[in-house]
Amino acid sequence: MQIDIAAAIGATAREVRNLERDGKPAVAIVASRTYPTRIEDLWEAVTTQERLARWFSPVSGDFRPGGRFQIENNAAGKISVCEPPRTLDVTWEFSEQVSWVNVRLYTAGNGHARLELTHLYVVDPDWEEKYGPGAGGVGWDLGLAGLALHVSGEVTAPVEASGEWFASQNYRDLVDATAKAWGEAHAASGAPADEARAAAARTAAFFKGEEQ
Repeated sequence: MQIDIAAAIGATAREVRNLERDGKPAVAIVASRTYPTRIEDLWEAVTTQERLARWFSPVSGDFRPGGRFQIENNAAGKISVCEPPRTLDVTWEFSEQVSWVNVRLYTAGNGHARLELTHLYVVDPDWEEKYGPGAGGVGWDLGLAGLALHVSGEVTAPVEASGEWFASQNYRDLVDATAKAWGEAHAASGAPADEARAAAARTAAFFKGEEQ
């Protein structure tokens, strides 16, 4: 399997927003991408256990408002809002930290649909200085790339499930490119450009297993 790096980078719009949550400094990373499928199909791909396991990760739980979910070897959370086929809000609970993920779907014409994902988290100064928003952004970029392969029928399992691809140059190049893109979005939000580039480089090293 090979992912077209330039196409993947160009297909996703990225934004970093500096906000507040409960009176504390917060950051929202926003990623959006248009997919060649109807909004109802895209909704099913991002909200049903069977489809999630084919491009994202196995997810268990009670899939209704107020229900809780668990992503295998990853985050857990609570479903706050679920309004098919456009609105999904969940908490994202990982490593004793709580953040918030909102997914919005829109019709995009010509049988296409657009997904916009916002992940809001309260700033941890040490983490932010080291990695910046790309730490979350790269992970979501990989997920959105996997979703693109899924809706096009090219894959039937998450891209990360392939150990061969995970060790490939294609994976490394994708990580480098997405980390750089999030670094640019970080700088565009007001961060000093040199600090944003350095944080992006550390993020890429982390995802490639090269962190010192």
